Amino acid sequence: MKKALVLYCSYTGNTEKVAKAINEGLKEAGMETSLLKFGEAEHIDYFDYDLVCVGAPSYSWTVPIPFNEYLKKKFNHYKSIGKVLPNSPRVGKKTLVFCTYSGPHTGIDEAIPTGLYMGQFFDHMGFDVLDKWYVLSEFIGSEEMSTQGRMGDVRGLPTEKDLNDLKEKAKKLAAENFS
Repeated sequence: MKKALVLYCSYTGNTEKVAKAINEGLKEAGMETSLLKFGEAEHIDYFDYDLVCVGAPSYSWTVPIPFNEYLKKKFNHYKSIGKVLPNSPRVGKKTLVFCTYSGPHTGIDEAIPTGLYMGQFFDHMGFDVLDKWYVLSEFIGSEEMSTQGRMGDVRGLPTEKDLNDLKEKAKKLAAENFS
């Protein structure tokens, strides 16, 4: 059975909802999954998994500082043991990046740098980045940012339908890449 890690950073619950939907879809596709917040994953070895799904909210065009520190620490560990090499040779592992965003100022353009950034950690370790999923979400704690931004009224996002669609998308990703 193929193994997947769904690793996430969430402070308001949006990214956690997305992580759980992805995890559920991968399980339904027959993968053995582990769902962990980044604070619980310090001793996890990414190379023990066929698929590592990594997600975070976009805060000022990047990941939150504590998650960034976690990613850098893990990356530096892998570099120190020779798993980050010139030319990033492929290691037969895969990554899915997911990012929640509200985009109150410039829309999805606020999230794209975050997804690209997370993906680079894994690409440098030789993982194939299968995709980057950007999930429009409510700006928790600010009605103004949730209703007057470029993305319009994002209150209540992601909806149950959005989460179910992500679950189905994860099932399809698993079937296409791990069957």
